[in-house]
Amino acid sequence: MPEFVMYEDAFRRIDEELRRLYQLSNAKLVFLVDKNGQLIASVGETRNIDTTALASLTAGNIAATGGIAKLLGQKEFSILFHEGERDNIHISLVANRVILVVVFDQRSSLGLVRLRVKRSSQVLEQVFQEMDRMKPEEKTTKELSPFADITDEDIEKLFG
Repeated sequence: MPEFVMYEDAFRRIDEELRRLYQLSNAKLVFLVDKNGQLIASVGETRNIDTTALASLTAGNIAATGGIAKLLGQKEFSILFHEGERDNIHISLVANRVILVVVFDQRSSLGLVRLRVKRSSQVLEQVFQEMDRMKPEEKTTKELSPFADITDEDIEKLFG
């Protein structure tokens, strides 16, 4: 899976959608991970959770389940659900490139989470499709950081 560059506008839209999903599904935690296990964004109760490890393990879960799917002659399983004593996890692939994870407890239900995830997945997929459709010149002219237009000459003048 090739890496992608996310600009501020796309990140803002993703973050807004994750916040909306968090509220409407009454979740404890919602996060988005790339297939390599890198956390893209998270919303919710992250205080006592190692989100880096959770993101990595979630990507590993998707990879392992992909192997099971292939053994069974399936392309992949796009939705996974794990039920625990206190918390449940709903995991889904979005645009075949990122993983959307919703952690919820008894304050919510699987039905509600699935309904809300379906809508949010459509919104997130649209954001990623728009990122893919950007023309090469748009990708290179957008600034990646506030320091993008600083030249070596500027640095020399400052420290020279």
